[in-house]
Amino acid sequence: MCVCVQVSYPLRSLVSSQLCVRGQQGSLEGQAVVVMRGGCDFSQKALVAQDLGASVLLIASVDNLVIPSANDSELRKVKIPLALVRHRDVLDALQVFPQGMEVRLYAPPVPPFDASIIIMLLIAVFTVTMGGFWSGAMMHKSKFQNIDPYDWFCAPGSHLLSVSCRERSVSVRALLLAAVCITLSVIWGVYRNDNRWIWILQDLLGIAFCLNFLKTISLSNFKICVILLSLLLVYDVFFVFITPFLTPNGESIMVQVALGPGAGGKVSETLEVPGDNSSSYEKLPVVMRIPQFSALAQNLCMMQFSILGYGDIIIPGLLVAYCHRFDVWMENSRRIYFISCAVAYAVGLVLTFAVMLLSKMGQPALLYLVPCTLLTSAALACVRKEFRLFWSGSRTCQVRGFL
Repeated sequence: MCVCVQVSYPLRSLVSSQLCVRGQQGSLEGQAVVVMRGGCDFSQKALVAQDLGASVLLIASVDNLVIPSANDSELRKVKIPLALVRHRDVLDALQVFPQGMEVRLYAPPVPPFDASIIIMLLIAVFTVTMGGFWSGAMMHKSKFQNIDPYDWFCAPGSHLLSVSCRERSVSVRALLLAAVCITLSVIWGVYRNDNRWIWILQDLLGIAFCLNFLKTISLSNFKICVILLSLLLVYDVFFVFITPFLTPNGESIMVQVALGPGAGGKVSETLEVPGDNSSSYEKLPVVMRIPQFSALAQNLCMMQFSILGYGDIIIPGLLVAYCHRFDVWMENSRRIYFISCAVAYAVGLVLTFAVMLLSKMGQPALLYLVPCTLLTSAALACVRKEFRLFWSGSRTCQVRGFL
């Protein structure tokens, strides 16, 4: 909904004060007041301004604008509008209009659905599917050609160009690949807080990391998959739904770790839809980020992102990879387990997004992804009467001569 207030409020500048306590400000009845950021929570400033009769509170920030974080119980007491402005903009306005200014409020419409969700869905499904396929393909090559699974993708003659030093040889291809990887990592490290474009590089690095993880790390049987995914489901639910009751500002620890300190707003651990952090805060590169296309007006102040944690790709992806390797062990040419589990992952992710949009609150993805993938795989194994083999995994297959 678009909020456009036609009422004008005279602006009173208190940029020399943080308005954390009631002092000598006098009455602010019917005025919009601008104060400096810092010293206390945003909710504390708003309550003081509200007690003094202010109609609007503007908080001037020297750093980049971020959605304020505050205790929910305190925010519920705030009845006046609260907004962030850049400190330099306030100073410029005071110079241009020394005789005084008036303030009107406008909130651009925010649609409930954004196209970035679709892109995030495609990225996640692509990464899980390709990672699972790669893991099974390596197993297939090592099984039928009796070669080291880490070398099956090397083309004949690919090591002809090499550099030798002290009886050790390194291929030119490996050196070039290492140079590219180091360069991209350095670029991300230098420009990691430039939200205008660095998200592209972060997503590419994230996809590469997830693919390599799924290719390298493998689970040997369905029993381990059930234990691991179930425990991580409990972990995910606890840190998303329970920790807000244990933190002083009512924020999920999972959200704070993903977004960095000072982040806030409407957030989902799985597909998060927050205002991005200030560049003064460090953010761990553990999420995929896609800018929200419908938040063009908000992006003028701060970039709005939909984000997805790497764990919501890697954890179910381990099961998808196991399903593909089991198809190879059982010589299922149609890759029925792999395809079914990959489709179940896509369905679980769609369900996660749907619940998040309908409830308008954060949802732990593993709460939906784990049941969808585990139940689908188990049901398929039961229908095909292969559950015991599927449960025991590679050792049983080797005993029975499948490897």
